[in-house]
Amino acid sequence: MSSSSVTPLVPEKGWHVLHLFYRVEHGQWAMLNSDERIAAKTHLTELIQEIRAVEHTQLLVFSVVSPKADIAFMLLTPDLHQANAFEKRLSLSLGPDVLTPVYSFLSLTEESEYVTSPEEYALTLEKEQDLRAGSDEFEKSMEEFKVRMAKYGKDKLYPTLPNWEVFCFYPMSKRRNPEQNWYELSFAERKALMAGHGRVGRQYHGKILQLITGSTGLDDAEWGVTLFAHDTYYIKDIVYKMRFDAVSVKYAEFGDFYIGLSVPLDELFRRVLL
Repeated sequence: MSSSSVTPLVPEKGWHVLHLFYRVEHGQWAMLNSDERIAAKTHLTELIQEIRAVEHTQLLVFSVVSPKADIAFMLLTPDLHQANAFEKRLSLSLGPDVLTPVYSFLSLTEESEYVTSPEEYALTLEKEQDLRAGSDEFEKSMEEFKVRMAKYGKDKLYPTLPNWEVFCFYPMSKRRNPEQNWYELSFAERKALMAGHGRVGRQYHGKILQLITGSTGLDDAEWGVTLFAHDTYYIKDIVYKMRFDAVSVKYAEFGDFYIGLSVPLDELFRRVLL
């Protein structure tokens, strides 16, 4: 992207995330001759390489399973101007009218507001581990906790996206119905419910990598949920179990689910550009 003309739009915390889903218009693609098709695929390949070379920017590409879409991109970058420019170029990357957008979602990486505070962790050490405040063991545990939480916060705001085989995305909001209004609950009630939700998620350590991004005021839902896995079984399993958790049972609204596969570009072209 050219420097100069626009002031970068970089959030105070975190990075912009764009999920982009396209359908290939095969009638339009069929009108291109052999040289034009090679040029189009070369152009998209070079554009992906260009985007990935930009500092703090990540781009994942997926072959979408089911006719909901054919190709999906997940773009993570600090500057909203860059995100906007890259999105426009990706839409035209195979030529005019070849890629039709079918769904998109804009969000920001964010920290959870429900994490354990140092004060809460200190109480846990005193009550559950019988460590006295000020003791060497207590101070060591507190320091380890602060380092661990600093890394956790950084990983949430500035994640490194994994290149795992299976990708799942869905939007999610919390209900505001009578008797089911998440935002009428006190912070303590919401935090206790989310703690139980988190315990379910931790059962999938090493099997699911989850990224929750905030979209309140940016898109139609309040959060985007991105799951990465090596096996679709674990995506099905975690979503199934989460839906029986108290937070989901009473308060969660889920949007459409999109499943994609991470494959080399040449294989992607063979699958979607018939």
